[in-house]
Amino acid sequence: MSPEEKLNAKAYDQMEELRKRNAQAEEGGGPERREREHKQGKMTARERIEMLLDEGTFEELDKFVTHHCTDFGMEEQKPVGDGFVTGYGRVDGRLVYVFAQDFTVFGGSLSESNALKICKVMDLAMRNGAPVIGLNDSGGARIQEGVMSLAGYADIFLRNTLASGVVPQISAVMGPCAGGAVYSPAITDFILMTQETSYMFVTGPDVIKTVTHEEVTKHELGGAMTHNATSGVAHFVSRDDADCLGMIRELLSFVPSNNMEDPPRRATTDPWDRADQSLNTIVPVDPMVPYDIKDVITAVVDEHYFFEVHEHFAKNIVVGFARLDGRPVGIVANQPAMLAGCLDINASVKGARFVRFCDAFNIPLITFEDVPGFLPGTQQEFGGIIKHGAKLLFAFAEATVPKITVITRKAYGGAYCVMASKHIRTDTNYAWPTAEIAVMGPEGAVNIVYRRELDKTPAAEREKLRQEKIAEFRQRFANPYVSAERGYIDAVIEPSQTRPKLIAALRALENKRDTNPKKKHGNIPL
Repeated sequence: MSPEEKLNAKAYDQMEELRKRNAQAEEGGGPERREREHKQGKMTARERIEMLLDEGTFEELDKFVTHHCTDFGMEEQKPVGDGFVTGYGRVDGRLVYVFAQDFTVFGGSLSESNALKICKVMDLAMRNGAPVIGLNDSGGARIQEGVMSLAGYADIFLRNTLASGVVPQISAVMGPCAGGAVYSPAITDFILMTQETSYMFVTGPDVIKTVTHEEVTKHELGGAMTHNATSGVAHFVSRDDADCLGMIRELLSFVPSNNMEDPPRRATTDPWDRADQSLNTIVPVDPMVPYDIKDVITAVVDEHYFFEVHEHFAKNIVVGFARLDGRPVGIVANQPAMLAGCLDINASVKGARFVRFCDAFNIPLITFEDVPGFLPGTQQEFGGIIKHGAKLLFAFAEATVPKITVITRKAYGGAYCVMASKHIRTDTNYAWPTAEIAVMGPEGAVNIVYRRELDKTPAAEREKLRQEKIAEFRQRFANPYVSAERGYIDAVIEPSQTRPKLIAALRALENKRDTNPKKKHGNIPL
């Protein structure tokens, strides 16, 4: 064999070795385990990444990493890749970093080696200013590695914390996520879960039964709807893996790649000055009659499209993303169709979390306000509504992004202050003619202000006098004009003109610059 033939043969062998190792890594836990995942309605880790990213853009990192454990016979089981797929690719042409746990390899359990794989992509994401997407499907820490796997989790938690507010972090829980594993998604910005195949909890049903004697299934304890509707831990619920991955792509379309960029604009054919006459009559004449604030939102935003966040939790407040003039905005709105739009503990925490995300990533905030106050009751007071309500106040006051508020109807008491009032640095405050801005509603105010006069009035005439005073109070105080005279409202606008007014204000605020006092960080009332 000539030297040239020997060289060619060696090169061929080297290429074959590379192809063999690539095939081993891509094999995961083998065809039987992959088929088992498919039967459960789940995709494999590589299938998920392929569907999430733009076609042909995935670049894998650390494909040949293996674990270093030599206990419990683990030295004889060293799958290539060690059960995690990590790398980077594109979503709508924008760089993202991604990791996916492969349940077919050791149940997707975390080892020291694959923790380092995750840490590497998170470090690269921070360095290059790109979102991190985690596709979670894991049995938890790898027991055979003991404290090394726990250390790996802590390394990830640290990076989650350091990356918070720097690059968007999105977690999709697409299978089990239990024990210490839950704290990484909890620190990230958004959590998505799949309806039938995902669950997450700190302690499982067996431990709970032993300790507290409660009997509960995995899905009752930590399923998608439990965390979307009851605990509020998760933000989105999807039908299946494909729906979940589509939601991630849609979510990314509203947010910038990092905290130094503006969110991506999108061309729109919706006229910026479009008026909607239906808004002039959307607020009922009777102030006690509810209406759906989502009808207001969709009437105003581009293409009538509103991407709601936390839809199933604390329904008395509505949060989500939309576009105005092609520009992404975050929307916070009281929902008079639920608990009359009152703020309670859950609504305050939900709103505060969303406001802080938008502020961290340069997304303007639009607030639609119709709030009669904070929900009364011992359950709320004992649960700390003072502290939790202050979170929403803190978030709005701290935010330096463009802030615009529209008061559609009620704005009473402390809740008026909290909901992005002029007094906490909101840039532009509008009110509809139907707005009622006061310390409290006319009924309650009359009972206090005219108590003595009412007590002195004969019982037969008392209710008539009371109704007269209520009408007088409503005319004098429960309107937007007293606040407008003080400059607390910049303009009283015709409801049909809300869209052009909002867009004009956003255009004026496009180059807004505002800062908070220099400090290490504030002490939000947690």
